[in-house]
Amino acid sequence: MQDTTYIRWFSDLGRDDVSSVGGKNASLGELYRHLRPLGVEVPDGFALTAAAFRDALTEAKAWDELHRLLDPLDKTDVVSLARAGARAREIVYAAGLTPRMEDELRAEWRGLLAKYGETLTVAVRSSATAEDLPTASFAGQHESYLNVAGEIDLLDAVRRCHASLFTDRAISYRIDQGFDHFKVALSVGVQKMVRADLGAAGVMFTLDTESGFRDVVFITGAYGLGETVVQGAVDPDEFYVHKPTFRQGHRAVLRRRLGEKQVRMIYRPGRTREPTRIVPTPNADRERFCLTDEEVLRLAEYAIRIEDHYGQPMDIEWAKDGLDGGLYIVQARPETVASRSGALEMESFVPEGKGRVLATGRAVGARIASGPARVVTDAHHLSAFRPGEVLVADTTTPDWEPVMKTAAAIVTNRGGRTCHAAIVARELGIPAVVGAERATSALSEGQVVTVSCAEGDTGMVYDGAVPFRVDRVDLSLLSRPQTRIMVNLGNPDQAFRNARLPVDGVGLARMEFIIIESIKAHPMALIHRDRVEDAAERDHIARLIRHYPDGSAYFVERLSEGIGTIAAAFHPRPVIVRLSDFKTNEYASLIGGRWFEPVEENPMLGFRGAARYAHPAYEEGFALECKALVRVRETMGLTNVKVMVPFCRRLDEAERVIAAMAGHGLERGRDGLEAYVMCEIPNNVLLVDEFAKLFDGFSIGSNDLTQLTLGVDRDSPLVAFDFDERDPGVLAFLRQAVEGAKRNGRPCGICGQAPSDYPEVAEFLVRLGIDSISLTPDSVLKTLSAVVDLERQLGRAPREAG
Repeated sequence: MQDTTYIRWFSDLGRDDVSSVGGKNASLGELYRHLRPLGVEVPDGFALTAAAFRDALTEAKAWDELHRLLDPLDKTDVVSLARAGARAREIVYAAGLTPRMEDELRAEWRGLLAKYGETLTVAVRSSATAEDLPTASFAGQHESYLNVAGEIDLLDAVRRCHASLFTDRAISYRIDQGFDHFKVALSVGVQKMVRADLGAAGVMFTLDTESGFRDVVFITGAYGLGETVVQGAVDPDEFYVHKPTFRQGHRAVLRRRLGEKQVRMIYRPGRTREPTRIVPTPNADRERFCLTDEEVLRLAEYAIRIEDHYGQPMDIEWAKDGLDGGLYIVQARPETVASRSGALEMESFVPEGKGRVLATGRAVGARIASGPARVVTDAHHLSAFRPGEVLVADTTTPDWEPVMKTAAAIVTNRGGRTCHAAIVARELGIPAVVGAERATSALSEGQVVTVSCAEGDTGMVYDGAVPFRVDRVDLSLLSRPQTRIMVNLGNPDQAFRNARLPVDGVGLARMEFIIIESIKAHPMALIHRDRVEDAAERDHIARLIRHYPDGSAYFVERLSEGIGTIAAAFHPRPVIVRLSDFKTNEYASLIGGRWFEPVEENPMLGFRGAARYAHPAYEEGFALECKALVRVRETMGLTNVKVMVPFCRRLDEAERVIAAMAGHGLERGRDGLEAYVMCEIPNNVLLVDEFAKLFDGFSIGSNDLTQLTLGVDRDSPLVAFDFDERDPGVLAFLRQAVEGAKRNGRPCGICGQAPSDYPEVAEFLVRLGIDSISLTPDSVLKTLSAVVDLERQLGRAPREAG
């Protein structure tokens, strides 16, 4: 390449060149120079420096008029801002490029053409010298142009990029950030176009964007150009990969969710001023993931290498070329929202009521807000928006940001958790529900609504102002007791967020929630669909498993990903997974379940827990549970998972279950696998010495132990007043269980509800010297503090602070 004044190739750029080529181009240079040798594919290109922008305006004598337009601007005067912005763009576009700039651009274009061939098209992207900074990273402030072919179109696209320094949104943003308009300049990147229009594209982060959990790579994607994902025009596919086990050589997708991918962005035929168009995605493509597992894992490897190089969490754009099948990184910048949230302070929004559900979608953040709804069908209606209202729209664009900054919350019909509305909502710290189909018709103008993102991955929009409270705790001030405090968890959607709790692991991870919410069908019905006599239920099962070889593969993948998500969130802390403990009536309520379950008068005391696992009526279903756990421990590498057997009545039953587990690959002691037993039947307590020979530990289930000690059916409202875990008889059994476990050198904890509900039960157990207390998430902080205070009274020093 010839010596140039205004052009620098990516191979000559790095992250220290922001002042010359802007954050975006400096990052592309850093990627091309340092990551490409490590196997991260980055398309080549070059940058027109910011000096070209300044020199072009100087030669055109444009600065004085730009100052007259912009110096007096008040961002609250939207009309004047729009008028000034339009005129400023005209001035910059008219200034054009000097002859020398044009000559250099033409020459370097030919160099790129020689490298990639006559079919070359390029992406022409703006890169401002003050964008993508760690403290200021709103995406999409300036324009980009895709699929540009030929010198004439290239020169025009560069001029349009220069003019986009003065888009209305960019002007407003600079005023908000305190940036001087005339200390920001614009470089332009010219990069070989990845033909994602024929493939797929998306965004990935090296942390979970909602919780800030840093041990995962979060990948989103859809077919066609990536703008649909960023703009929120589609509900994308989502994938998670667990970084610590990936580094250890375990190549597995941790979790996935199939998005609707309603539309795709492709190129228009011929050369036009509007080179792209939106078309519906064919149903066959909507029904499958846009990436294979192998491709997800390759992207995760790219992401980890990029994060390692930069030394901080990253926001990365990727594209899959539909012609060569390659996966390419087209941008990477530091992630600036979730990674900057206060790691030492835990803020929890807790709803204290419910309302009629008007819409649901993907939750962004974990906050709650109320306000009157303002339904905005197009940008012309934005002028009517008032601060404190809930913005309701089909989707949002960067031009809407001045209004979005004043919203109490945002609700959109379309979009995923990496779309424009989600990105802005996170940076602003306001709740958003995206992908809430038909929200614009379900919510009425002026109707007071509550937007809740504090209830898991599903965001809720309620009718009316639902009361809530905000709990804030400085984790750095919390001491940790000698008694291990653990958490009960069943919902994988809550795992990353709850992993911040100051706990020693998960004392009870319930399979039942995953089976109900994610699997939905009875395991035996999935194996033997032909035995389901109801045609509608058979069809329902067929729809559930349509993406899988058979029902068994569906069950194993869904269950293992649910358990794996919880295990990954708390890794390397222990996670005790209880094998399924549905009662027959609960199993029967699953899709297809009634064809495999007996009708029992008292299911609470019937065919449940350990009794099922080696029984011919369920042994095939139990084999699938074991197969899922083997996949979590061996394929995913999450060996922090322990297995717990519930409702084990007798010693010979325990021996049969342990043998069945070993036969299905869950051999006690293999790769450190520990098997616990629920201590919830009086016989478990009375024969604690014998059970201790068969199991590695005990976890007291106070609910069933109370029921069986007092002879009270805890499902019956008629005798509910007699159900009390504080009864002296129950406490006597608790004492015997703890003392018996200690006598045999086995750890003993409690995962029942009693310590969460009754502080006096927690105190009783601490005085006994129980090893661990597992609590519901909302009880952890209160009980932890109480246990620390009690242990100090007992002369036990806290383990640590923070």
